[in-house]
Amino acid sequence: MSRREGNREDPQADSSISPLPHLESKIQQTHSLARLLTKYAEQLLQEYVQHQGDPFGLPGFSPPRLPVADLSAPAPGHAGLPVPERLRLDEAALAALPPLLDVVRRRQAELNPRALRLLRRLEDAARQARALGAAVEAVLAALGAETRGPRPEPAAAAAIAAATVTAGVFPAKVLGLRVCGLYREWVSRTEADLGQLAPGGPA
Repeated sequence: MSRREGNREDPQADSSISPLPHLESKIQQTHSLARLLTKYAEQLLQEYVQHQGDPFGLPGFSPPRLPVADLSAPAPGHAGLPVPERLRLDEAALAALPPLLDVVRRRQAELNPRALRLLRRLEDAARQARALGAAVEAVLAALGAETRGPRPEPAAAAAIAAATVTAGVFPAKVLGLRVCGLYREWVSRTEADLGQLAPGGPA
């Protein structure tokens, strides 16, 4: 084979330098992480309810949807936004969740000190939310989209922590349920949004 023919193989090497395979790999990895954490978030919510006693978990029980500083459920119009905008909202929510999950874990350590698996799940959830948020931020950067702030103020979580101490046991349990529910909603939403970008996903 001539040197000239051999050089025709070079574009294959050049294609390995292209950012596209790297971007697809990053999206797939982040989507897989979000899918795994969606399952873990559902397990966390079930475990949380299991340890709160009645009326939590009873058929027909509908706890008040307490507002949570720095965080709300995905808006009804979320799915209609451009994917980068959705991912920015996902990333902001994931950044707000860890301090809130830490507050819930500390309160549960007082209320249910023997629920070691629940406490570990809450600790893991805070760490996993940070990891998924960082991965989504990396995807946004790879897409060339801005990763805008501002990040949640730590004081908000501190205020919630103080409120749970003074509000009593039942409101603290309801707030914890709300935070665990928001964690599940946002991780699931992130999985769906990344699925829009993953190879083979919907256009």
